[in-house]
Amino acid sequence: MHKKLIPAGSLALALSMPAGAQTAAAPSSSDLESLRKEIGAMRADYESKIQALEKRVKDAESVAAKAQWSAPPVAAGTAAATAAPATALPASLPAAPTLASAPAPSQGTGGGANSFNPAISMILSGGYINTSQDPSKYFISGFARSPEAEMGPGSRSFTLGESELTFSTNIDPYFRGVATLAVTPENEVELEEAFVETTALGNGLTLKGGRFFSNIGYLNPQHAHTWDFVDAPLAYQAMLGNQFGNDGLQLKWVAPLDQYLEFNAEVGRGANFPGSDSGKNGNGMYSLGVHTGGDIGASNSWRAGVSVLGTKASDQALLMSNGAGGEFTNAFTGKSRVYVLDGVWKWAPDGNASRTNFKLQGEYMRAERDGDMVVDSTGASLPGAYSDATSGWYLQGIYQFMPRWRVGLRTERLDAGTPFFEGGSELVANTGYSPTKNSLMLEYAPSEFSRIRLQYARDRAREGQPDNQIWLQYQMSLGAHGAHGF
Repeated sequence: MHKKLIPAGSLALALSMPAGAQTAAAPSSSDLESLRKEIGAMRADYESKIQALEKRVKDAESVAAKAQWSAPPVAAGTAAATAAPATALPASLPAAPTLASAPAPSQGTGGGANSFNPAISMILSGGYINTSQDPSKYFISGFARSPEAEMGPGSRSFTLGESELTFSTNIDPYFRGVATLAVTPENEVELEEAFVETTALGNGLTLKGGRFFSNIGYLNPQHAHTWDFVDAPLAYQAMLGNQFGNDGLQLKWVAPLDQYLEFNAEVGRGANFPGSDSGKNGNGMYSLGVHTGGDIGASNSWRAGVSVLGTKASDQALLMSNGAGGEFTNAFTGKSRVYVLDGVWKWAPDGNASRTNFKLQGEYMRAERDGDMVVDSTGASLPGAYSDATSGWYLQGIYQFMPRWRVGLRTERLDAGTPFFEGGSELVANTGYSPTKNSLMLEYAPSEFSRIRLQYARDRAREGQPDNQIWLQYQMSLGAHGAHGF
């Protein structure tokens, strides 16, 4: 194609000349020979330049490919300096990709070398707490509790709440990792969650391993900063020690149906309340659950489920009230089970929740213990078979009446049941009192990254000691924070 380009142009030029000019000065044979030589030289030079440019493109592509697949990950800012220099190309030809712009092999098509850096977020929380009863002496009448269990409204006056620092990223095409550190008001750092989770098992399956909040119920899998009230319901405090976390494995399966249907199973160490660390090999807890849900028209959606948590305890210290304002310590060895029924219904006009929406949420919980107890293990030490069954529920509604403003109401109640002790049930008997609590919340969210909340609660968890509790809380989200579940 290149060889015919110049002669054809010359012929067109000759034909375009006036006839008089052609006949007036006919070129000599020497002129024609000179013209042919000049055309041949131009053709050779043109073809050599084309070949040189084609070679440069191939060399640049080869360098980029080798850097992409064999070079170790480097920071984006230093990639250009460490990669082999690319040959300069004409502006009319596409430039070959460099390491900084090419996708990293382990990240698929999701960005360059900088995608190896995890997303980092932090939740800052704090505020002011006012109570009419001493929160350091908080207990729930008729319910045994672990000495390490988190109960009550927290410390009085100005306080820094629990702040969360989270790191998360896709590790490779098969796994993602998440780690959450909790900084407590007592200046202690706790590893709240740290797990890896599969991303490519397929067939609706997901496997998680590490430390994580159990998937039982509705509130338990969620971090506290996503709750609609400052504190956990009384049933969570009494039966799960506020929130149940576990070291172990979790398997979820979402059925391939039009309606949402999810099954989950967990096994693990079970060292946290209501279980205890036995120090033995094998499994110390299990949980099973199923959740289903869907949409009703364009404005309504719902989810409901049932879960069971089973744990083991060995010489587990349990504090019980003696009815006179004091406590004694028992040692329990046996099995515990917690059953949870949960449901949530959400309404938003035509599915648009930005201006106004409503959420109704509730859970019923029942906890059972069966084993042996040493009553007053630090004193009289009376052994015998022991069993009990307690229950509780809460129901709450949250209404966003205008953009950025929400109001909520929660009511709850517990039943301590009638415990049995072989050495004399009167030693562990309760008065039959049913703890209750009612809470009212008003919240303002200037943006999706911040909110300020005012909450009042009339807490009757302690028999004969009603407590008026007032919180003024702020929560601020810094950095890249993942979306929350339904």
